[in-house]
Amino acid sequence: MRFTEDHEWLHVENGVVVVGITGYAAEQLGDVVFVDLPETGTAVSKDEEIVVIESVKAASDILAPLDGEIIEVNTALADNPGLVNEDPMGAAWFFKMRIDNLAVVDEYMTEAAYQAHIGA
Repeated sequence: MRFTEDHEWLHVENGVVVVGITGYAAEQLGDVVFVDLPETGTAVSKDEEIVVIESVKAASDILAPLDGEIIEVNTALADNPGLVNEDPMGAAWFFKMRIDNLAVVDEYMTEAAYQAHIGA
């Protein structure tokens, strides 16, 4: 698992990248009440706004961590956006994407580096 400075996690699973937000990010957001996910089949560019999360505190945009194609979204979040608070590092993944070069995932922070980044 790798991490972005914007508190996203990336995990390569069966040749695709699964993306979500960290527990730290979910905690900062507060109670999540709505998640707007991209459409399956959407081509995205790194740093493009791709997900909108609304919480009782604020609305936040999640940026695409990589160039690629969205091949699956977590439809469970539409019915239960609170999953983001309950299991941000597991059941509350946002989307899966296909990318050309999986090696670029290794350019992101390790868990130890991310923990240092957030001061944990």
